[in-house]
Amino acid sequence: MGNKPSFGETDLPCPQPRQFPMLLWLLLLLILPPGRDQSGVTPKAFLLLNPPWSTNFHKDEVTLTCRDSLSPAQGDIYWYYNENLLNKKSEEIQIHKTGYYKCKTQRSSLSDPVHVDFSFDKLILQAPHSVFEGDEVVLRCQAREEAKEKRFYRNEIQIQSNFTLQSVSMNNDKYHCTALVRGFWTWNKEISKHLMIQVQELFSPPMLIASPSSPTEGSPVTLKCETWLPPQRSHIQLQFCFFREDKALGKCWSSSPELKLPTVWSEDAESYWCQAESVTPPIRKRSLRSQLYVQRIPVSDVTLEIQPPEGQLTEGENLLLICSVAKGTGTVTFSWHREGTVRSLGRKTQRSLSAVLQILTVKESDAGRYYCAADNIHGPILSKLIRVTLRIPVSRPVFTLTSPRMQAMVGDVVELHCESQRGSPPILYRFYHENVTLGSSSVPSGRAVFKFSLTADHSGNYSCEADNSLGVQRSDRVILSVTVPVSHPLFTFSPAVPQAVAGDVLELRCEAQRGSPPILYWFYYKNVTLGSREAPFGGGASFNLTLMAEHSGNFSCGADNGLGIQHSEMVILSIIGPPSNKTTLITEGVTAGLLSILGLAVTAALVCHFRTQRNSERLSTTGTPSYSPREFKEPSRTSNTNPQEPLDPVEPQPVYNNVNPGDSDLVYSEIWSTQHTNENSANSPRKHWEDKEPTVIYSDLKKAYPDDSTEQASIVDSDLEDAVENYENVPCVLSALDR
Repeated sequence: MGNKPSFGETDLPCPQPRQFPMLLWLLLLLILPPGRDQSGVTPKAFLLLNPPWSTNFHKDEVTLTCRDSLSPAQGDIYWYYNENLLNKKSEEIQIHKTGYYKCKTQRSSLSDPVHVDFSFDKLILQAPHSVFEGDEVVLRCQAREEAKEKRFYRNEIQIQSNFTLQSVSMNNDKYHCTALVRGFWTWNKEISKHLMIQVQELFSPPMLIASPSSPTEGSPVTLKCETWLPPQRSHIQLQFCFFREDKALGKCWSSSPELKLPTVWSEDAESYWCQAESVTPPIRKRSLRSQLYVQRIPVSDVTLEIQPPEGQLTEGENLLLICSVAKGTGTVTFSWHREGTVRSLGRKTQRSLSAVLQILTVKESDAGRYYCAADNIHGPILSKLIRVTLRIPVSRPVFTLTSPRMQAMVGDVVELHCESQRGSPPILYRFYHENVTLGSSSVPSGRAVFKFSLTADHSGNYSCEADNSLGVQRSDRVILSVTVPVSHPLFTFSPAVPQAVAGDVLELRCEAQRGSPPILYWFYYKNVTLGSREAPFGGGASFNLTLMAEHSGNFSCGADNGLGIQHSEMVILSIIGPPSNKTTLITEGVTAGLLSILGLAVTAALVCHFRTQRNSERLSTTGTPSYSPREFKEPSRTSNTNPQEPLDPVEPQPVYNNVNPGDSDLVYSEIWSTQHTNENSANSPRKHWEDKEPTVIYSDLKKAYPDDSTEQASIVDSDLEDAVENYENVPCVLSALDR
């Protein structure tokens, strides 16, 4: 009462001892040929009570009606009282005795027994006899006389009055009631007998039925969740759900008791079960688990197909291996193999009659014979062998060039070799010089050779091509330099004259008209090498020569580019002396220079003589030297105080050369510095004189006039020597000559 429906397996309640005769009757009826329903099970008859109470007072009368699922009942009706057949054939009977009543129609099996009680008690508890799982049941506490203070009990525990049982279930609960019943003089407390409510199944636990019971792999199967509702509750709506192991199949919940599986496989051979549930009231029951056995058909007629067809494909393409079986059910394991290898190339397990293995970018090592195998537990079946051949494109060829010597020369016979290491034969080789075809050769295997004789035009880039109709490959380029020996060079002068003057610069020109650079040119005078020049990019070379008188004679040149020197023809050149105008100018220049030096020397000697005589006269008169105010005072020199060091040589007197320009009022003095120092010889004055001309310094002095100051008047009174002294200080003649 009030319990939720169980999701577990529902067992029938154990029959009470008094129910065993009823079970015997049920066994007897199973061997009779009554009508059957669509499921093949004969439906039971059932009893209806009016009034519906299973407990009544003595002398009450109850009407029993026998029904089946095909009501109204047809034919004779059989009634039983306490397992005894009653002599009554009608659909309804009236009873007034306590006991078990059953009935049966011609189209049904024996009904369940219904116990009806006629009591002599003063207080009884009444409940409907036809109660199903989930029904609401109203209990009535009835007394023969007036009663009050009625109370209800379940398993000796008081419950509320006017009790209504909500959603009863099949259990062993016992109910009774109490009340105060009016007696002759007073109210007496009465207790009813205990009552067990006979709750019937709303529907039986379902049974899962598979059709066909042993299907073949790949075929459909229908699952049916079979149960029945009693005729009294035929209006109840049921819904169903199917399970494989513990996983629901399809959609839960469905009003259809059937589920169709499109295909079943050997791995689907597991336990199946179903559940049935009433919408109102919510009663749910499940079936027992049923094992589904799936038959498997072994594979047969295994074949291997290759794409591209005929097994002809080019290296680098993709190869498809298709393995198929004509028969076989369930999951098939396909494997692919190449003859001579232990390990399989691939393996696939799938539920189909064919499978594909793709080998990407096949290479030469993939050529050979292939086969496949198929297995669906009954053992592998092999296909026939199919050969796969590969057409291999040519690889990039290797180009080589051979010549009889390290450096190829004009006239040499060279060989061009071209070879591809890989490629399906035949291979066509083409040879190129600067992308111009020289020739071609087709060979089944190995390399191709092309020979030719070199000319000067054969320098440049060489290459080759390989072609076997699967693609063209070009080799790397090889540079060939054909060395051309130099020709006899042409020797010329610039300017081109047969005679030249000593001192002129003459350009000697040598050029070979042909020859591979670089070219080295040699220039000769009477077979003696004057020098060499290189022309790194070809052409000619020049050599400049400053001519001397002894250069008259034969000139020539040679050219060499490593293949042997070639000489030019000799050219004769005559050298003559310098022209007369040049000699005259030189002579005049030298003579003028010598006369100038001699004049200066004579002048210096005379001045020195007069000065010496004047100074001696002054010394003889005064005993000390005297100087005119206009004389330039000699710069003081620092004496050498170190007695161990050599003294400087006697320094000549500074030279003052006073020149009177005539009518001008200025006199220019030329001063020659002749000082000596104690520095090293590299800085000595003599070394300086040897390297440079003496430093010339000019200073301006005004000429003396009679109307000047007293100092100027004293000059007039002096004699001629005094006048000379005012204008020049003349050193010894030796100092002038040193210049």
